[in-house]
Formats: sequence, C-alpha cells, structure tokens
Amino acid sequence: MISKLQSPVVLIALAIFSSLAVGTMAFWRTAVPLVERAAGGAAAQVKAPSAALKEKGWDFWTIEIENLSTELKGERDRLRQQHDALDRRAAQLANEAKELAKVRTEIEQVRTGISDRIVEISADEVKNLRALAQAYTNLTPRAVVAVVRELDDNTAIKILSLMKADIVGPIFEEMSRTSGADGLLSKRVAVLSEKMRHVKGAKPAPAP
Repeated sequence: MISKLQSPVVLIALAIFSSLAVGTMAFWRTAVPLVERAAGGAAAQVKAPSAALKEKGWDFWTIEIENLSTELKGERDRLRQQHDALDRRAAQLANEAKELAKVRTEIEQVRTGISDRIVEISADEVKNLRALAQAYTNLTPRAVVAVVRELDDNTAIKILSLMKADIVGPIFEEMSRTSGADGLLSKRVAVLSEKMRHVKGAKPAPAP
C-alpha cells in the first residue's frame, strides 16, 4: 500500500486533486456572495414595480396593457376636445338665437310702427264718415277744432281725410292757434298731418 502511494503517478494525481479542491473552494467563497447580491438586487427590482403597480390596482403589467392605457388616454383627450368643441358650438348657437330674437323684435317694432302710422278706413264705416265730413264742412274752422279736440286721432284723421284740402287747411290753422292742456295744438296738427299721408281707403269728398 505504501509503495503505491509513493508511486509518481499517484502523487501527481493527488496533487492535481488537491489543487482542484482548493480552487473550487476558493471559487465558491467568492461566487456565492456575488450570486446572493445579484439575486437580491433582481428581487428588489421586481418587487419595486410590483408594489407600485399594486398601489394602482394592478397585480401585473404587460406591454399590451401599457398600449391599452395609452389608447384610453388618447381617447379621453379626444373626447374632451370634442366636448369643448360642442360647448363652443352651443354657445355660438345661443348667441345666434339671441341675435335672431333681437332682429325679430326690431322687425315687430318696425311693423307696429308702420301699423300705428297707417289708418285704414273700412268699407263699413265709409258712409258714416262721409256724412260726418260733409257736416264738418258746413261748420266754421273754430267749431270743427272744438269737435276734433274731443276725438281720438284715428277718428279725426278718417274724417279729415274725407274732406277737401281747402277745408282742412283753415281747420289746421285754427287748431295751431288754439291752446290745449299742454300748450298750443300745433303738435297735434303735425301728428294728424303726418298720419293723413298714410290713410288707406280714403277718398277726397267730391266737389259740390
């Protein structure tokens, strides 16, 4: 047995084995801490995003979910822009409706003003108005003024429009010299003269 251990081949084999054993032990003493440190770092890196994602309500996160999240954000922004555009359009339509209502009101006011200026003599009242006009023609201007003062403008205009101009002239002249509750009646003469230009259906009295 001792002679075998003293054999050169055996001694060389033992030397090689001892060298390998010492090298392996030295390698693991150095490698094990590095492996543990690398494993701990990787675990921390995996754990950190997992904790952050769990705070968001996710237990996992993939590239597909990331793409879906991006698409949803884009859709949300698009809907917000569309909503803002609709709000602007609604405000514009409201302004246009106000302008249209304003124009309609102005048109109605103009129409009312025109209607107020126009005095129309209907066929049913022409006969009676002609009789009154003929009766007033036989009165003095002062007497006619006294009567006209008690009439409303439209009735006075209808009667005067059926009288000849050479009769109406002296009546207006007398009226402009007559005093009323708010001064001379010259203002009413102006109003009656203006409205007489817009009488519809009136015809001057025929010459005697």
